[in-house]
Amino acid sequence: MAEIDKTATVEEGAVLEDGVKIGPYCFIGKDVKIGKNTRLISHVVVGGITEIGEGNEIFPFASIGLANQDLKYKGEPTKTIIGDHNKIRESVTIHRGTDDRWETRIGSGNLLMAYVHVAHDCIIGNGCILANSVTLAGHVVMEDFAIIGGLTPAHQFTRIGAYSMTGGNSGIAQDICPFCLAEGNHAQMHGLNSIGLRRHGFTDGDLSNLKKAYRLIFRSGLPLQEALKQVEESLGQDEHVMYLVNFIRNSRRGIAR
Repeated sequence: MAEIDKTATVEEGAVLEDGVKIGPYCFIGKDVKIGKNTRLISHVVVGGITEIGEGNEIFPFASIGLANQDLKYKGEPTKTIIGDHNKIRESVTIHRGTDDRWETRIGSGNLLMAYVHVAHDCIIGNGCILANSVTLAGHVVMEDFAIIGGLTPAHQFTRIGAYSMTGGNSGIAQDICPFCLAEGNHAQMHGLNSIGLRRHGFTDGDLSNLKKAYRLIFRSGLPLQEALKQVEESLGQDEHVMYLVNFIRNSRRGIAR
């Protein structure tokens, strides 16, 4: 059975699984589904067509699944989908999608610190950290285990690559490459995220190959396509290197350099 504070409002039709705790003055809309053992501490609003998984902890004044801020949005039945074991801190806002992707999606095991904003049609993977007051514009993709420092905005349609780390008070205007460190306004590359990669089990061999690829792409002075060709010819057997190469080749906004 769910535990619902007497001051909370849960509309008819909402689905609350076993172990859910709805704290004081929360509001849960009729099209919301919340998974087992998720806890809403107090004053949390969850509306729209929203699915929240198991074991999440959502702190006061968070707002999830409400109408987005895209002026083209006309009330289409878009969704917000959140996975398991996330921490969503105070005053976080997560908006539903538009008819572009039809959903805003957040994976599992993420930490969204206070005042983070996740706009419509964003996709956040697993194990990510968004520090205080990070703001993701619409259609941003944040891959697994990426970290963004506080007070950093990300332009719409940018991608933040897996295992990357962007320093606080930066500005993300182009894609942040996987495995890399970035900082500045606008953000630029500052080497590999070597410490983070080691923490995630990357070997010395993995780091050596990524460093070689990084030097060719960002420090050789070669035209980008020529650098990518040389990386592929010399290091094409390395799956992490090829992930980096393909990420760059698939960029729509260009990469931060």
